[in-house]
Amino acid sequence: MRIVDKGGRLLAVYLQTLKIKVDNLGKNFKLFFLICSTFWIKEKNKMKVIIPVAGIGTRLRPHTYSVPKVLLQVAGKPILAHILDIVVQLKLSEVVLIIGFLGDQVAEYVKKNYKFRCKFIQQKELKGLGFAINMASEEMRDDEPVLIILGDTVFEADLLPVIDGEYDVLGIKKVADPRRFGIVEMKGKFVKKLIEKPEKPTSNLAVVGVYYIKSTRMFKECLREIITKKIMTKNEYQLTDALQLMIDRGVKFRTFNIAGWYDCGKSETLLETNRQLLAKMRLKGKLKTSLIIPPVFVSKTAQVKNCILGPNVSVADKAILRNSIVRNSIIGEKACVEDSTLDSSLIGNCAQIKGAFHRLNVGDESEIDLI
Repeated sequence: MRIVDKGGRLLAVYLQTLKIKVDNLGKNFKLFFLICSTFWIKEKNKMKVIIPVAGIGTRLRPHTYSVPKVLLQVAGKPILAHILDIVVQLKLSEVVLIIGFLGDQVAEYVKKNYKFRCKFIQQKELKGLGFAINMASEEMRDDEPVLIILGDTVFEADLLPVIDGEYDVLGIKKVADPRRFGIVEMKGKFVKKLIEKPEKPTSNLAVVGVYYIKSTRMFKECLREIITKKIMTKNEYQLTDALQLMIDRGVKFRTFNIAGWYDCGKSETLLETNRQLLAKMRLKGKLKTSLIIPPVFVSKTAQVKNCILGPNVSVADKAILRNSIVRNSIIGEKACVEDSTLDSSLIGNCAQIKGAFHRLNVGDESEIDLI
């Protein structure tokens, strides 16, 4: 018996997990039918997850010169980990990450820390979110829902009611300045119109980076159309334009509120997100030779001696802190802070800081001696 095509290859893998030889199934049709039915039911109830992470992160330089934005630390782990730790709780068939500059670091991190099936697509041209998602269209099955989460979107929401619902759904949040976002205009319970970063907003309901698409075939067609017909907004292929085409053709979109949404776009907001997430975490533990003012996260592999940490401090893996006072700051992996007082600071991986009181935004591999 030969098993062919993509679905067949998945079935072959499934059979291997059951330790059943494909050749033996021809002798027992009932067993073959039962196994196939079970397999396709399992696959049908799953969805594809697409996470675009190719952004350069210019507003977070100098850190993003050497580390992808999504791997910057916040509240004890990289931005991307906050997303993937939600994703792994869902029934998914595969995670597709669209990577760009320094994308090899993203691939290495995901492969090292997560066990789900994943694929990485290299994006060489930054032409907008719609262009990025279209690159993954060949990975989308017409009959399989798609969950899209933007790679810099740290959020708190219960996705299960969304996934179990009848309609395509957009995650939204009321914001003070809608001009920075795509916004939705509602008609009753459904989305009437999507507008990308309007100069004169008609709504304060912002689309904040979580999209659940059940009408996958139509979605792929509309993505392809904005590319082929060069439908662009602000000189980019926007995801909102593809979604608007779907709405114009009769697809009904509902919304769900994302109460906990945290901006990681620049150093000030990254520190504020660090503060808010730490406040929600149940952090315990003491340091023998140092004082902790909660909330504070210290990696088990970090070394801290004769310090006062907190409030709102995250210390990443293998960092070293000695004789220092640190508050409202994020200390990167393998960074070294000695004889210093830091406030509202971002210290990159492997940076070395020595000296007096300062507010610093220091990238990877930097060395500063403050006398």
